[in-house]
Amino acid sequence: MASRSSQKLKLLHIVSILKEYSDEDHPVSTAFIISKLEAYGLSAERKAIYDDIECLQEFGYDIIKTRNPKAGYFLASRSFELPEVYLLEDAVRTAHFITEKKTRELCRKLDSMLSTHQLARNANGIYINTDGKTKNESIFYNIDTITRAIENRHKIRFKYGVRQLNSERELVTVYKERTANPYAMTWQDDHYYLIANYDKYDTLLHLRIDRMKSVEETDEKCRHFSEVSKYTDTFNVADYTQTLFDMFAGERDQVNLRCSKKLLEQIVDRFGENIFVTNVTETHFEIGVSCAVSRGLCSWIAGFGDDIEVLSPQSLRDMMRERAEKILNLYK
Repeated sequence: MASRSSQKLKLLHIVSILKEYSDEDHPVSTAFIISKLEAYGLSAERKAIYDDIECLQEFGYDIIKTRNPKAGYFLASRSFELPEVYLLEDAVRTAHFITEKKTRELCRKLDSMLSTHQLARNANGIYINTDGKTKNESIFYNIDTITRAIENRHKIRFKYGVRQLNSERELVTVYKERTANPYAMTWQDDHYYLIANYDKYDTLLHLRIDRMKSVEETDEKCRHFSEVSKYTDTFNVADYTQTLFDMFAGERDQVNLRCSKKLLEQIVDRFGENIFVTNVTETHFEIGVSCAVSRGLCSWIAGFGDDIEVLSPQSLRDMMRERAEKILNLYK
């Protein structure tokens, strides 16, 4: 019985050794594998290693035998390849809604998918910019609770924090208890949001999850999103968020813009390559897009100064004029 158990452990340890020490540029020899197994208290002969590797290959592990740059074996396919780990770690490091502590934990878990040689190349792992990182360590518990509530179609109760200046001009966060109908979560504009509804309103709102604490799932049934949105069977997060600017909600409308040609890249980045372009001149072009008319859209357009003109709807033109007049009055 002990022998059979050791054989099973040996196969697991061989996989672990290949994951940790081998890659395409650093194959490991049979002798190396045997020496590592001995460190685990397991003995093996060279022929037995050949048989074990063949068994693992039959099971589905992509273990390659090579003679270049040296004779040995390496694990060719991993759950995540090196560029994918880099990409995910960069996303984790720069995400404001992930705390510094959790950032380091997640990066360590991602690093565990690399070989020791790959890990040595991944020097970026030690650099974490803590500026703007949330201090709310309960955010992952909040996400878990909200996910269950959405699945069960239950309301949630929580405390929501808003920053204020107190009488001594100190920045403080004031929490107020709220109850909401949760529908979906989304990562937008470097923050993680809950798309929800308050019962007293017939509209959707967006709540920063990193500003929530003491989140609880209630037994009360959630108001269906079809009552406050155009969606009936499934809440389409991708469709909904593509119309928003800086997560400001607003009535969806057809917006027509006249843009300077030098903004073509920015326009395509924001609205996608399927935009319908009309009235092209030597200096400008016009586009029509369907999006939420909101303060967020107004701010985005204003950021381009006189390189974008709103042609319609009139409500947005009025918002832009009002914004421009207020800014002008500040500098009179």
